[in-house]
Amino acid sequence: HGFVVLSAIAKGKIRAIDTQAALALPGVLHVITHENRPKLPWFDRSYKDDDSPGGSPFRFLYDHTIQYADQPIALVVAESFELARHAASLVRVAYDASPVATSLDAERENARKPSRLKLGFEPPPKPRGNAKKALAKAAVRIAGDYSSPTEHHNPLEMHASTVVYSPDGALTIYDKTQGVLNSQKYVCNIFDLEKDDVRVLSPFVGGAFGSGLRPQYNLYFAVMAAVVLKRSVRVALTRRQMFTFGHRPETRQSVALGASIDGKLQAIVHDATAETSRFEDYVEVVVNWSELLYPCANTALSYNVVPLDVYTPLDMRAPGAVLGLFALESAMDELAYAAKIDPLELRRVNYAARDESHEKPFSSKELLACYDQGAAKFGWSKRSPEPRSMREGNRFVGWGMATGIWDAMQLPAMARATLGIDGRLTVGSATADIGTGTYTVMSQIASEIVGIPMDRVTFELGDSSLPMAPFEGGSATVASVGTAVKMVCEKVCERLLELAAKMDDSPFEKAKRGDVVFEHGALRTRDDANVRVTFVEIMRAANVLTLEETATAIPNVPKQQKYARNTHSAVFVEVKVDEDFGTVEVTRVVSAIAAGRVINPKTARSQILGSVVWGISMALHEETLTDHTLGRIVNHSLAEYHVAVQADVGDVEVIFVDEADEVVNPLGAKGIGEIGILGVAAAIANAVYHATGRRVRSLPITLDKVMAPALAPE
Repeated sequence: HGFVVLSAIAKGKIRAIDTQAALALPGVLHVITHENRPKLPWFDRSYKDDDSPGGSPFRFLYDHTIQYADQPIALVVAESFELARHAASLVRVAYDASPVATSLDAERENARKPSRLKLGFEPPPKPRGNAKKALAKAAVRIAGDYSSPTEHHNPLEMHASTVVYSPDGALTIYDKTQGVLNSQKYVCNIFDLEKDDVRVLSPFVGGAFGSGLRPQYNLYFAVMAAVVLKRSVRVALTRRQMFTFGHRPETRQSVALGASIDGKLQAIVHDATAETSRFEDYVEVVVNWSELLYPCANTALSYNVVPLDVYTPLDMRAPGAVLGLFALESAMDELAYAAKIDPLELRRVNYAARDESHEKPFSSKELLACYDQGAAKFGWSKRSPEPRSMREGNRFVGWGMATGIWDAMQLPAMARATLGIDGRLTVGSATADIGTGTYTVMSQIASEIVGIPMDRVTFELGDSSLPMAPFEGGSATVASVGTAVKMVCEKVCERLLELAAKMDDSPFEKAKRGDVVFEHGALRTRDDANVRVTFVEIMRAANVLTLEETATAIPNVPKQQKYARNTHSAVFVEVKVDEDFGTVEVTRVVSAIAAGRVINPKTARSQILGSVVWGISMALHEETLTDHTLGRIVNHSLAEYHVAVQADVGDVEVIFVDEADEVVNPLGAKGIGEIGILGVAAAIANAVYHATGRRVRSLPITLDKVMAPALAPE
């Protein structure tokens, strides 16, 4: 078992490191530091994993330099986890500390455009028209500054890696990851190993929310120890150590909107500044949504980063959009009050029928139906427009709403399907299930295509020996891997039909795919249900024990690029705010989602419920606090890093709006992992304003912000 030792300073150098007391304990096998680590190819060349930002990825144990707080500086390996942890406490380190800069506000004058871009990042579109001039001339205009804090993922299951060492040097690795192939490539590159000698398994993840996209240092240290000691090693992180890699970046945003007297937008100015590390430029798409969501002839969008003495931020559920939409949708609510227009009506007035920033039509867009169905279910028409006008005893009642938007992506993926003569179907792809229901949905797709009952279908995932798949993230898994599963299962059907046509006196001799139906483990003619033959009979006649097929699903890029492909949502929220104490309770949420074909409404609803809970948590609770004098996080536990619990969540209703889309992928599914959280924080903030007359532009919305001034209008 390995236990990681963390630095006690945020910036400086290690002057000396003493491991003698730790090594003196019986059962302690080794202490690896920068002084005795093995020489690795990783230290001699640039390496990029599949989710790395631009820049140079941090190299653990490279030298004696400390670049951020709680930087891993040693690994203690012992016969038990408890012994390794105790021995780690005996490692003595002397430092030469340097001044540290971790405050975004203090360093904001050093903001700059990202110098190196992350794969998939789209810079803000160029300015359109003259936003400054149009804003000055607008009949109605508002401007506001919005801030969001650093947040940490904190999935239930913490990160851990178990490396099983074989005598021939091959490694079998059990890793908490959203992409086994990414972890495999990471290990092979760092340790100069062949792909066939590294197998990564991750059949169950226990939640990740983006923290498992990049390989974390538990994997690095576990493999290093296994290679050095030539024995199996497990490295499991503690809850505190879950705060030492990646996070949602802190941001500062400014939004200014100008509109005509009827609410039609005439100017949008949206600027965002976010933190990044000194060694990588982490970037997110924060401001682009403003031009995509609402049509406007005059726009100016900008995005800058501020390098700080912190570890590189990391994708976190709906990265970028969840921050940008908090600012934008809060500003839209402010504009609605300034123009004396219902907030929902203002959004209808500014509905975008096409993506004007790229001059493309939407592949499908049922946002207006989301507005209609969500408002009807919520009872929005009964809303009293004036702030502080709705009460329930000593509590103010507030109703707020917001819009959500996310990309509908499809990435290349492969799948393999094997049909046995026992009538069982096994389908596999090197994807992941992070609690989203991948096992179920892929089995469902396979069952539907081949016509085999779900209980006779097995879907395999989380294994680097399976066919290629992208890591699970960005709401793209069903669209990508699901399409590959559909394709490979259709190939199995074609093989069955070919074999059936060769049977003696076969009624399928001249049948084509459209002439037959696959159901209940059998093939039948479409016109006559009595003309059928089971798969087992077909395979026996052909003397075939198994049918195995593989398929690669490649996005139809020429077709897809002609359209803007997005999911949409409308979120309606009710809050009740105690007049005396300023406590905010979210009592009702209605989330209406347009995400193409929803293959499994049960698992899909679960995704939206989880997203809404996180939106409540983001709005009212979550905030990573840093002592900027020391550059260290001070609330690195679940006792002090607050998240929403059952008592914080009221009634949540999810509506899936019917939406057909033949462009996004052959399944017509857009993905829903991210869309559910988008707009929730803004809707809550807007509801708090409606309840109290107090506009809170800084997350989380805590008691001090609500009570200052004490529930008085601005």
